Amino acid sequence: MSNLPIFDVAASAMTAQSVRLSTVASNLANADSVTGNPDEVYRPLQPVFAVAPVAGKPELSGVDVLEVTQSDAAPIRRYEPGHPLADGDGYVYAPAVDPVAQMVDMISASRSYQANVEVFNTARELATATLGMGK
Repeated sequence: MSNLPIFDVAASAMTAQSVRLSTVASNLANADSVTGNPDEVYRPLQPVFAVAPVAGKPELSGVDVLEVTQSDAAPIRRYEPGHPLADGDGYVYAPAVDPVAQMVDMISASRSYQANVEVFNTARELATATLGMGK
C-alpha cells in the first residue's frame, strides 16, 4: 500500500482487468478445440469481481478478483463422423465459446486497463508536481 491510495485503487483495477484479459485469451485459444466426450470439453472461464476496500478507508474502493469460474453451458454437439475424435455415433463436442462476445469483452477489458494506466500516470504526475512545489 502506498501513502496515496489512488495508486492502490488503480493497481487493483489493472490487476483485475489483466485477469479478465487472460480468461478471454484462454477462451479464444480453446474456442475451436473438440473432443469425443462431452465431459472433457473445455469450459469457458469468467472472472468474478467484488468491491474491495482500499487502505482501510471505507470511502475508497478498489476491485478484487474473487475467483475464476467455469461456464456450465452445454457443449456444442456437431455431427462429424470422419473426425478422428468423433465418438461412436460420429459426434464431436466443442466448447460453448462465442468468439464475437469474447472479442467485445477483450476490447472492454483492454480499454478499462488503459483508462486505469492513465489514472495511475496522472496521479504520479500530480504527486511529482506537488513535491516540486517546495523547490
